[in-house]
Amino acid sequence: MNFFEKKHIVSPLEIDEYNHVNNVVYVQWMQDVSNDHWHLLIKDIPKPDYVWFVIRHEVDYKSQAILGDEVRINTWVGKTEGIKSIRHYEIYKGETLLVKSQTTFCLLDAKTQRPKRITQEIKNLLLPVK
Repeated sequence: MNFFEKKHIVSPLEIDEYNHVNNVVYVQWMQDVSNDHWHLLIKDIPKPDYVWFVIRHEVDYKSQAILGDEVRINTWVGKTEGIKSIRHYEIYKGETLLVKSQTTFCLLDAKTQRPKRITQEIKNLLLPVK
């Protein structure tokens, strides 16, 4: 598993009218951590000729974070085939699972913006050799 983790302290701008992290903020954190992970994976590639496009989010909200909490945002890539790849997320406060989710991405050709088959080279970036 190509696991990536990021820590974050909840800020006042992330709190909603119910005094906990707004649900939309969790999705933003998912996007941020997936971008950070992807840029780490491609750090040695000058400019890829492909991009990822979100086609589905599935989010299960289990518990809540509040102002000042430190959260741990974990991500890894799962099933990857054809033109789609599934990225998993878990967000924790201490040992408490706050959010469990997955996003389905479609690989696109950077120039044409059309779906592109995921090559073995890309799979090797996403999924470590077992």
